[in-house]
Amino acid sequence: MSDLAQKVCVPCQGGVPPLKGEELRSLLGQLDSKWELVDQHHLIREFDFENFKEALDFTNKVGELAEQEGHHPDIGLGWGYVHVTTFTHKIDGLTESDFILAAKIDLLV
Repeated sequence: MSDLAQKVCVPCQGGVPPLKGEELRSLLGQLDSKWELVDQHHLIREFDFENFKEALDFTNKVGELAEQEGHHPDIGLGWGYVHVTTFTHKIDGLTESDFILAAKIDLLV
């Protein structure tokens, strides 16, 4: 289990710069290798399932986790897959909380 998964998401109040460069690479290295860093702006991962019901159940678990953490990803749901994108909307970029949420989402699979 990643140390990130032990942390708690901290609500962003704005006014802080998004993470860049080595900070992002260091945090990304603590996640499952299936997470992808896109343009130093957001994280994406696709989860595959056997059918729609499993994908929907996972989506609901991610939704419950997001509510608990107060940090909400964008979720795409389809037959046999869930696509998760996370970034901090308030600063239009990534914070440590995005990586914490990603690590916790990995524990739901």
